[in-house]
Amino acid sequence: MKRKRNSSGQATVEFVMAYSALILPVTMMIVFTSQLLWVWHSMADFTNLGARYATTHCWQGDGDNVRAWMRQNVPLTADRDQFAAGPAEIVVEYFAKDPDSGQLTAFTCDGGDCSAACVPDTVRVRVTGYEFRGLFIYLGLSPLAMPDFQTTLAVESAGCGPDSQECTP
Repeated sequence: MKRKRNSSGQATVEFVMAYSALILPVTMMIVFTSQLLWVWHSMADFTNLGARYATTHCWQGDGDNVRAWMRQNVPLTADRDQFAAGPAEIVVEYFAKDPDSGQLTAFTCDGGDCSAACVPDTVRVRVTGYEFRGLFIYLGLSPLAMPDFQTTLAVESAGCGPDSQECTP
């Protein structure tokens, strides 16, 4: 006759060991990576939308119209508060194409903001200083500095009609 070994709880202990050493860390890594990729895609799309807005609205030397629109339309991300009070900045730069060399130079115009006389050739919108915090703040780690996101597009109309002297701000 064989003696029955008392092994109650052994499977539970093995599961807890495997779960805490392997399953939980891999699951958290997948969640963290998914959130990081979601934020990365959102910021790339965000700069593209900001540049698209800048190409269809009038030129303002300081780019405040584009920055204001972008701050009102920050995508739903984990760290969207960084655009209101955090380290993230939105930089809007306008360029003119030099007819001789074909190089882009900083755009300036004496015609004033939002006029049909001042239409740049290209606009660049950048998001700089963005930090991904995600699960880092719960673990007590410092945030992950993200690279600058930028989009450069040719200006289409700057919100100016063909026979109008006023442009869409």
